[in-house]
Amino acid sequence: MSSTDTLRTSADDAAGVEAGLDALETVPLQRTPVTVVLRRKVLPPVLGVVVVLAVWQLAYSLELTTPDKLPSPADVWDSLTELWYAGTLFSIIWTSVWRGLSGFLLSVLIGTPIGLLVAQVKPVRAALGPVLSGLQSLPSVAWVPAAVIWLGINNSAMYAVILLGAVPSIANGLIAGVDQVPPVFLRAGQTLGATGLRGARHILLPAALPGYLAGLKQGWAFSWRSLMAAELIASSPDLGLGLGRYLENQREFTNMSGVLLGILLILTVGVAIDLLFFSPLERHVLRSRGLLVTTR
Repeated sequence: MSSTDTLRTSADDAAGVEAGLDALETVPLQRTPVTVVLRRKVLPPVLGVVVVLAVWQLAYSLELTTPDKLPSPADVWDSLTELWYAGTLFSIIWTSVWRGLSGFLLSVLIGTPIGLLVAQVKPVRAALGPVLSGLQSLPSVAWVPAAVIWLGINNSAMYAVILLGAVPSIANGLIAGVDQVPPVFLRAGQTLGATGLRGARHILLPAALPGYLAGLKQGWAFSWRSLMAAELIASSPDLGLGLGRYLENQREFTNMSGVLLGILLILTVGVAIDLLFFSPLERHVLRSRGLLVTTR
């Protein structure tokens, strides 16, 4: 075989290998059938709820305690239908959801630049890093008396408690994400002229996104918990009736059905926000970076 034929054969083999690799990388993603999604994603939590309700009903039927301490699921359902027919169910939920979401967004606007500053400036990190960690571990309910004294029993106090609970979590999440960014990314950005705010926007934040997203998720949890703590303690007609205040009112009336309903509504809202927003966003980010392993 001549050298020309050898070179041609080698080139053909390399082209074949390259074409095979390209084919592997461009395998079209098949949409998961609806039945598979229902079986894997919907059925397990539904079965979990059914099991909890069955155990709850069994405990009620066996009279493990008095009905005023452990009402039946039907009694809690009756409390829910009372709110529905009274036309106050959605207003109670929306009052708390609006406060929680708006307070969380404000926390993001404040916590993000703080996190960037602490992550990038060593003297600031030495001064504020331990403070942020300490604030994150401080129970949110501890801020309620101080916020009421400072600002009065009003929406400003509610938002102050949310900010003090959520900002440290968001900032610490971003700091952790920045710490995990490979230095080569930053050097490459500097070589291309992405420095200062431009580098933070186009290099640092996208590279730190997984850790930042974890901080946002935790920040929402702190926002919601902080708000419920504030609504439980602070009471004023100017605040309206939110889920926390509804729960405390039912406790004052010794209405255990209403108390359990309030707990379930708070839990439902927190889970719904996570499932509808944070979980899809997290899957999208991980999938776009090749970090999400999907099974068929």
